[in-house]
Amino acid sequence: MQFRNSIAAVAAVSALWVAGAGWATAQEISGGATTSAKAMAKAPTAVTQDMLNAAGGDAKNWIHPNGSYDQTRYYPGAQINATNVGKLKPAFVFQTAVLESMETAPIVIDGVMFLTTSFNHVYAIDAVTGEEYWHYKHKLGPIVTVCCGNNNRGVAIEGGRLFMGTIDAKLVALDAKTGKLLWETQIADPEKGYSETMAPAVVDGKVLIGTNGGEYGVRGFVKAFSASDGKLLWTFYTIPDKGHEGVWAANDATGRDMHRDIAAEKKMLADKGGDFYQTLGGGVWMTPAIDLKTRTVFFVAGNPAPDLYGAIRPGDNLYTDSMIAIDLDKGTYKWHSQYVAHDVWDLDAVSAPILTQAKDASGKMVDVVIHGGKTGHIYVHERNTGKMIRFSEAMIPQENMWVLPTAAGARMLPGANGGVEWSPMAVNPKLRMAYAANLHQPMTYHVEASPYPGGKLWLGGAFKTIPSEEQWGRLVAVNLDTGKVVWGAKTPQPLIGGVLATAGDLVFNGEANGWFKAFDAKTGKELWKYNCGAGVNAPAVSYMVGGKQYVAVAAGGNNQIDAKRGNSVFVFALP
Repeated sequence: MQFRNSIAAVAAVSALWVAGAGWATAQEISGGATTSAKAMAKAPTAVTQDMLNAAGGDAKNWIHPNGSYDQTRYYPGAQINATNVGKLKPAFVFQTAVLESMETAPIVIDGVMFLTTSFNHVYAIDAVTGEEYWHYKHKLGPIVTVCCGNNNRGVAIEGGRLFMGTIDAKLVALDAKTGKLLWETQIADPEKGYSETMAPAVVDGKVLIGTNGGEYGVRGFVKAFSASDGKLLWTFYTIPDKGHEGVWAANDATGRDMHRDIAAEKKMLADKGGDFYQTLGGGVWMTPAIDLKTRTVFFVAGNPAPDLYGAIRPGDNLYTDSMIAIDLDKGTYKWHSQYVAHDVWDLDAVSAPILTQAKDASGKMVDVVIHGGKTGHIYVHERNTGKMIRFSEAMIPQENMWVLPTAAGARMLPGANGGVEWSPMAVNPKLRMAYAANLHQPMTYHVEASPYPGGKLWLGGAFKTIPSEEQWGRLVAVNLDTGKVVWGAKTPQPLIGGVLATAGDLVFNGEANGWFKAFDAKTGKELWKYNCGAGVNAPAVSYMVGGKQYVAVAAGGNNQIDAKRGNSVFVFALP
C-alpha cells in the first residue's frame, strides 16, 4: 500500500470539518453516541440467513457490501439500462458530518440505507429522500495507527444488527433501527499497528473480519466472532508459526523470475531462525467471499513486513500475497496460492475475491475464485483446489519486472499502488466478463535496512512516484474464459474505488476528478456521466424502492491518491 499520512494517536490530533460546527478534532466528534433525527416508521426487515444467501438475485435490496457472498457486485435489475441511462438524474445528495476520504459501499434494506464514513461514523437514512434517521459516532481510543487513510468500507447486517470494524481495532454491533450500541469487542492491539477498515462478512451467526497493519509488523489474521455477543469463535493467522519459508519459489505466479538470492536467504534463515513470524505482516484488507456449499471462506493476504527490506525475512513469507481458502466453521486451512513470493515491491493482494464460473483449460465450465492483482493481472483459480487456471493479459503497463529495489531507487512498473488496488471488481456472468479499475503510477523502489520499530511504520525503504511521468487510470473488461482484454477506457487520473455491473448491460465507475460514469458493458462506450464535485473513490451500489431503481455512490475523495475530499453520498434515478 502507499502511505500518505500514516497516523498514530489520530483521535487526539486529526482535524475534520463538521457541518455547522467548524473545525473540530476527531475526538470531539467521536463521542461514542447516537443521535436521532427522525424516527423510522418501522424497523427494516430482520435480515435472515436465507435473505443473505439469496442476495445476489435480490433486485430490491443490497444487503452485502459487495452484493452477495459471491462478491460479483452484479445487480440483477435492468430498469436502468444501456438504452436509457443517459437520462439518469440525481434523486438526492446526503451530506455527512465528516469531510474526509470515503470508501464506503452502502447497504440497503427495505428502503433504508446504512453508510459509513472515515473515523467510524454510521448513518441510517431514507434511501429515497435522503432524510436522516440516526447517526452513530464511534468513540475512538487514545491510539489509532493506520495505513493509507482513516477509512471505513461499510457494515454487515444480520437480523436487526449492524456490524462495523473500527480504526482502533474494535468490532461493534449496532441496533439497525436506532443505532444504539449493542456490544463492542477489541479485535487486536492498535499500539502494535492493528486497525480495521474492511466491511465484515456475517454468516450463520459468525462475523468474519480481517486486519490491517501489515506495514507495521503485525501478524495478519481473519477472526470469527459471535454475532450475538461478540465472543471470539476462531482465528486463522495469515502467517503460520512454522513453514512460512514456503517452497523457495524462484518465479512469480505468471512464471517470471523474481531474481531472488535463495542461497543467501537460506543462510539467513539458518542463522536467524524462523521466529520472526509474529511481525511478518500479511494484513487482510477486504471482505472475504464465502461458498456455503463447501463451507469455505476465500480471502487474500497483503504484503510481508517490512515491505521493501526482505533481507531479514528469508523465505516465501507465507501466506503473504496469496489467495487463501479456509474452513468456515473451524477456521482451518484448506489451500493457498501465492502470487508473489518474498515480495519486496509491496505488490500485495488486496482486492476482494469473487466467486463465479469460468472455462478451464479443456473448455469445461467450472467453479472458480478470481482476484484482481496490483500486478495488473486477473487471476482465475479452480475453487476447490486453488490451482490457477489462467491469468489475464496485463491490464496496465509492466516494465522491469522484477527488478530488485536499491538504495538509489530502481524503476519498475507497476508501482506499489497497482494495477488493481483494494478497488473491488465486478463480474457480469452473462457476458462472461470481469471489470477492474486499474491505476498506472510509475515508481522507483528504494530499500533501506530497518530493524523492527515496535508498532511504527516499517517499510524498510520507500516507493516514490516519478514527477516527470504521467499517471492515469484504466477501466478494463476481461473475458473470464480466455483472459483476454475485451476493452479498456483510459482515465486522466489513477482509479481507486470499485466497480458495479448490472443486468442492464451497464458498468458504473467513479474517478478522482469527481466524474461518476456509466459504460456499455459490452463495448466500453461511455454512456453517461455526472460530476460529484469530489473524488468518487468508492464502489457504487444499486437497489429498488417502490418499483424504482436507484444507483448510489460516495464522493469523498481518497487519501492514497490525494483525491479531492468531500462528504456526500449521491443517489441517482431515472426521471
